[in-house]
Amino acid sequence: MRMLVTGGSGFVGSALCRRLHVLGHDVIALARRPSPMLAAAGIRTVIHDLAAPAADSSLAGIFTGVGCVFHTAAHVKMWGTREAFRAGNIVATDHVIAACREAGVPRLVFTSSPSVVATPAGLRGVDESQPYPAHFEAFYPETKAAAEQAVLAAHSAALRTIALRPHLIFGPGDTNLVPTILARARAGRLVQVGDGSNLVDLTFIDDCVEAHGLAAAALDERPSAGGRAYFISQGTPVPLWGWIARVLELHSVAPVRRKISARLARVLATVAETTWRTCRFKSDPPLTRFLAEEMATDHYFDLSAARRELGYAPSLTVWEATERSFGGAAAPP
Repeated sequence: MRMLVTGGSGFVGSALCRRLHVLGHDVIALARRPSPMLAAAGIRTVIHDLAAPAADSSLAGIFTGVGCVFHTAAHVKMWGTREAFRAGNIVATDHVIAACREAGVPRLVFTSSPSVVATPAGLRGVDESQPYPAHFEAFYPETKAAAEQAVLAAHSAALRTIALRPHLIFGPGDTNLVPTILARARAGRLVQVGDGSNLVDLTFIDDCVEAHGLAAAALDERPSAGGRAYFISQGTPVPLWGWIARVLELHSVAPVRRKISARLARVLATVAETTWRTCRFKSDPPLTRFLAEEMATDHYFDLSAARRELGYAPSLTVWEATERSFGGAAAPP
């Protein structure tokens, strides 16, 4: 069967492309740049900007004959303009939905984020009944929430849709989470926010990819699964700063020594955001309110719906996946 993955050169998209290819599917990777890794695996890449004004009409031809579209592409940044986030998340997703409809694609699996329901107080064991907030702390969750709602609203007999919400994805090939942690730590810019006791869910890349395959299958096998969002993770929360400490240790990077309170972090983040917005600096601010909250509060989820409707079951614990990804003996903090 022909499968198409948007964001095919990204961390999740690339891993998903390779897995689908191994399973024998005819895979098309849609990306904004070539991927030597996909080319070496024999996977065809089509270069395309999903946010371009005429993207919806030009996409239909690419989507023709596709049995499932996995929309993993997104504008994922800590900072930027609302227009950039809107184009990369909302406009691009609208174009994907329109192209799916025009080309007659029967299934669409969207890679969303738990941040679409994030609150300043954190999230503790919530399920998918958790509402979208009235106010968002950043443009990324705001625009991802709008995109997720559009995908779920598009669910119909002709185009069956699902949204997955994997949290803090890590593993071999990671281009975002762990590299950012390591870069900040090596530069002496990683500071613990809060007392270090906050618990978070994380998602191993192999299980994230597996969840996407299960979601596509569920759209064929269980009608009740469609038109809904699902939290995805390893299923057991761990102390965020304990996990970061282990990641640093496995990479022979010095541990974090500096700490600030969550309250002070929010004040500093507010000042930084105001300064960067007023002065229109091109760089990212050293801290944002959304990032400060993510580093200091609990974020873990009830996976009951994904287990029941998708048949999802994490293959490893967070600690096991961390050791498998980065080497060393299993010795959680």
